Amino acid sequence: MGVEIASEVWELNPSFYLFIIVASFLSIFLLPHFSNRTTSSASDTNVIYSSLSFFKFQRKFLLLYSLSSVLEGLWLVNGEYEIVNYGLTKQQMIVLLSSGCLASLILGTFLGIFSDALGHKKLCLLFSILHLIMAVWKTLAAHPAIWIVCLCLSLASSIFTFSFESWMVVEHDKQGYRQDALNDTFWLMSFFESTSLILSQVLANWALGHGSMRGFISPSVITVLLASVNLVFTIRGWPESSARGKFKEHRAAFIVFFFGDKRVWLLGCAQACLHFSAAVFWILWAPTIVADGREVQLGFMYPCFLGARMLGITIFPWTLSGLLSLRVEDCLLYEFIAAGVILAIVAYDYQEIGVFVALFCLFQAVAGLILPTIARLRTMYVPNEFRAGMISLSLAPANAAILCVLIQGGYYRNANNSTITAFAALGLFLAAGCMYMLKHLGKQPHQSWHKQ
Repeated sequence: MGVEIASEVWELNPSFYLFIIVASFLSIFLLPHFSNRTTSSASDTNVIYSSLSFFKFQRKFLLLYSLSSVLEGLWLVNGEYEIVNYGLTKQQMIVLLSSGCLASLILGTFLGIFSDALGHKKLCLLFSILHLIMAVWKTLAAHPAIWIVCLCLSLASSIFTFSFESWMVVEHDKQGYRQDALNDTFWLMSFFESTSLILSQVLANWALGHGSMRGFISPSVITVLLASVNLVFTIRGWPESSARGKFKEHRAAFIVFFFGDKRVWLLGCAQACLHFSAAVFWILWAPTIVADGREVQLGFMYPCFLGARMLGITIFPWTLSGLLSLRVEDCLLYEFIAAGVILAIVAYDYQEIGVFVALFCLFQAVAGLILPTIARLRTMYVPNEFRAGMISLSLAPANAAILCVLIQGGYYRNANNSTITAFAALGLFLAAGCMYMLKHLGKQPHQSWHKQ
C-alpha cells in the first residue's frame, strides 16, 4: 500500500486584506478632521481646492497615469509567464533580463535629458507606441523575437519612471497652481499606480483563464486596446510649449547644473539606492518566501504587498498636516533608516513565512511613504527643465547594480539572496546618510508649502 505525503500549504489570512482596505480608508477620510489645513482662510481654500480647473487638470492626469500604469503592470506581471512559455532555460532567462537592464542603463539613462530638451509629451507618446507595437507583434507573429520585445519594453519602463511625472509638474507650474496642490497629486499618482498594478494582475489572470497567449482574449490583445486608448489620451493631452532650446545647449546646461550642485548629487544617490532596493525586493521576495519548501500561493502575495504600499502612501498627507513638525529631509532620513532595518532583518534569514510576509509588507508601506516624499524633495531642489534628466541619470548606478546582481547572483551564483538583500539594506542606510548631509547642505529653511 502506497503512502502519499501531502505538502504543507501556507495561506495568508484573508482578514489582512480587509485590514489594509479599512486602514487606508480611515487614513484618507479622517485626515481633514485632524489637518490644520482646515484652519486656512476661506480665500486660500477656494483658490487651492475649489478650483474647477485644477481638479479637471488633476483628474485628467491621474486617468492618463493610471492607464499607463496598467500597461506597465501587464508587462511586469505577464512578462515572466511569457518568457517561460518560450521554453528558455533559467540561464537564458537571466541573460534576457540582463539585456533589458543593460538597455535601460545605456539608453534609458539619457532618455530623460532628451525628454527635457525635446518635450515630455513626445516621450509619453513613445511609451504608448512601444507597448502598442510590441503587443501587435506578439499578437500577429507566431514566434516574435522576445529579445527585442524585452529591450523595447525595458526602455518603455525607463520612460514611465520620469516622463509622466515631469510632464505633470511642468504643466502644473505653467498653469499657476499652488505647490501644496502638487503635493496632493504626488501621493495620489503613487496611490493610483499601485491600484493600477493590481488591476494589471486581475486583467492578466482573467485573459489567461479564457484562452491561450494568442487567443482573441489574451494579454496581448488587452495591451493593444489599452495602448491605443492611452495613445489617444496622450495626444489629446496638454500642448507643450514650443519654446525649447536646442538639445546641445540643453545638455550643456544640464551638465553644469547636475555636476555643480552637491545637493543634487546627494538626492540622486538617494534615488538610486531606493530604486536598487525596490528592484532587489521584487526579484527576491518569491524565492525568499518559498525557501523553506512549503507551498505558497504567490499570486495572492503580490496584491498584498501593493496594498501595504497603498497604505503607506496614504500616510504621506499626514506629514503635511502639521501633526509632524519635520523637514522633508528629516522625514526621508527616518523612512530610509526604517526601510534599511527591515531589509537587514530579512537578510538575517531565519524567519518563518509569516514573519517574512509581515516584514515585506512593512517594507512596502515605508516605500509607499518614501515615493511621494522624495518626489516632493525633487521639486524643492531640481528645476523643472532638468527634472527628467536628473531622475534618469541618477538611476544609472542603480541599473548597473541590478545588472551586477542578475549576473553574479543569478547567472554565476556567486552571491546568495541574503547577501544581496544585505547590500540593498546598506544602500538604504547610505540614502539616509545622504538625507542627513542634504539637510545640512540645503539652503532652504524649515519648509512651509502652504506659504508658497
